[in-house]
Amino acid sequence: MRKILSSLIVLLAVTNLEAQQAPKLVVCITVDQLRGDYIEYFYQTFGERGFKRLMNEGLVYNNIRFEFSNIDQASAFATLFTGSNPAFHGIHNDKVYDFEKERAVSILNDPEFLGNYTKENYSPKALIGSTIGDELKIASKGRSDVYAIAPDAESAILSAGHAANGAFWMDDYNGKWATTTYYKGIPWYLDKYNNGVEALPSRLETMTWTPSLPLDRYHAFPYVQDEVPFKYTFNTKQANPYLHLKTSPFINKEINRLAKQFLEYAAFGTRSCPDMLALTYYAGNYRGLMHKEYNREIQDTYYQLDKDIEELLDVIDKKVGLNRTLIVFTGSGYFRSEEEYPEGMLLGGGEFHPKRCIALLNMYLMAVYGQENNWVKGYYNNQIYLNRKAIENAKLNLTEIQDKAAEFIQEFSGVQLVTTDHALLHGDWNEGTAKFRHGTHHLGRGDLIIELQPGWKINFDDAKEKVKVIRNNAVMTPLIFMGNGIQPKHIYREVKATEVAPSVTHILRIRPPNASNSVPLFELTIDK
Repeated sequence: MRKILSSLIVLLAVTNLEAQQAPKLVVCITVDQLRGDYIEYFYQTFGERGFKRLMNEGLVYNNIRFEFSNIDQASAFATLFTGSNPAFHGIHNDKVYDFEKERAVSILNDPEFLGNYTKENYSPKALIGSTIGDELKIASKGRSDVYAIAPDAESAILSAGHAANGAFWMDDYNGKWATTTYYKGIPWYLDKYNNGVEALPSRLETMTWTPSLPLDRYHAFPYVQDEVPFKYTFNTKQANPYLHLKTSPFINKEINRLAKQFLEYAAFGTRSCPDMLALTYYAGNYRGLMHKEYNREIQDTYYQLDKDIEELLDVIDKKVGLNRTLIVFTGSGYFRSEEEYPEGMLLGGGEFHPKRCIALLNMYLMAVYGQENNWVKGYYNNQIYLNRKAIENAKLNLTEIQDKAAEFIQEFSGVQLVTTDHALLHGDWNEGTAKFRHGTHHLGRGDLIIELQPGWKINFDDAKEKVKVIRNNAVMTPLIFMGNGIQPKHIYREVKATEVAPSVTHILRIRPPNASNSVPLFELTIDK
């Protein structure tokens, strides 16, 4: 009897030890614009080995919360992979505005580096601090391989980090997998893929998006009125075919195609140190349907994404083993849409015109400080930039002008709150303005940061710019850890987006990214 008990104790100890071993591979799956409520609404259409497998076999947190407003792809990915907010990692927006050239460019734009399979110039230099992948590279002294694959450059580069082996995204204009010369070298199998019969350009005209299910199965939204099955084709005779494809279910299949090349040839899981693969899927609206939030297309996107997740998990299990792989699954915390109202419908609110706003502010400051200068540079992304050079030349007090300008703007209809760069920089902020503090960085921040009231529209008085409706809804975003001996469990407390990175690095037994000051999630620090 004692021998049997001793054997059981040894077996349990060994099993527990194996469950707590660092994984051989980490696969971070981040779904751009993922909505937890849509997973719930469409659940009955899913199979058993995609979303349901994640929910049933993983440690599931119901929702992660980003601590700032105006979340977009770049700020979300940088936050998830650095474990810090834009105030520390510096990535506050997808784009920054060059007032001299009067154009917006990617926040990762870097003319010092050329593109491979793209004409665009990118690097991660704007990202301050390290990422999960960077810390893995440091800990392994470069032996770990770190790669990222995503639809767009921002999500690819920010999930890869500075020290990664490579970051790859689909070029908007040629449909090939692109990268930047910042990362040294392209795997031979990616070159072969880009130039072979498997490349997307050679298959584009055969791709047609039609419903995957009978129309009556798409019954999650009772607001859909169009009874005609949708049909979208993609070919080079159309304008921007790759941009359209990148917002269809086909982009996730393309991500999987390339991911399988890496899982086949990159020798993941065979090294003495863990490897990392960061993948980005897309679950937003189709490019031509941003104004129709309730449609069959978004339901079909989730239905097909469920199959793509199933395929990926099966390939990982076959090539590396899920018991040796940590799966980290989450979303980007925002959802992009364009609202349209039926003709004649009147809602609360009005229109905020940025051009009129800065013109009136400039006139006010001219009346106070003199008409020899234009005191306002411009408006971008809910921020007003003053002409600091003119203010300095006139030997005026910048803080005083910011305060006067904020008081003036606060009187505009539709303005909920205004704060200044000086207030955020010197700690004069409170619960109401904390989201501005977390969501901006002092380098490149505007002099005034504005929050509009819900329901108000931003009218840019430009035919090229769509009217934007302010909506302050939170987007429910699940966080799931699966594989590597993690026990299934559902946790219903809300967790912070900055807790994801230190939790992953804890499992990897390495330091958290250097700007992260959150601790690992409690459930991942106790015995499995």
